[in-house]
Amino acid sequence: MPDRQPLAGIRVLLVDDDEDTRDIIERVLSRRGAEVVAVASAPAALETFGGQPFDVLLVDIMMPGMDGYEFMRKVRALPPEKGGRVPAATLTARSVIDDRLESLRAGFQNHLAKPVEPSELVEVVAVLAGREPK
Repeated sequence: MPDRQPLAGIRVLLVDDDEDTRDIIERVLSRRGAEVVAVASAPAALETFGGQPFDVLLVDIMMPGMDGYEFMRKVRALPPEKGGRVPAATLTARSVIDDRLESLRAGFQNHLAKPVEPSELVEVVAVLAGREPK
């Protein structure tokens, strides 16, 4: 029988300006055991990120004001002890090659196209957090 809580103990910062997307992703990950902190903007994420450690970042690319690429560049500029090397994946409705390349250049390890399948989302978060998918 598969582990019903494969993400137990994993702290995820979810950054997406779409409330419905935040709600769905938060529900999927929480049901698998993750502790999810969801925010609606990159500035709010930077403030939240600076105050607590996270195991994984899930970041929408297309947000008003500061986009996901700029947010990730700011995170990657931090020293490792301040979270500058936390594993991260993009969330985007656009999934063209240029977007994937830009994601990698900005410091993301993975690129997820919306709508993302729940099983794929759970697997990506588990792998980013250093767990073998179950």
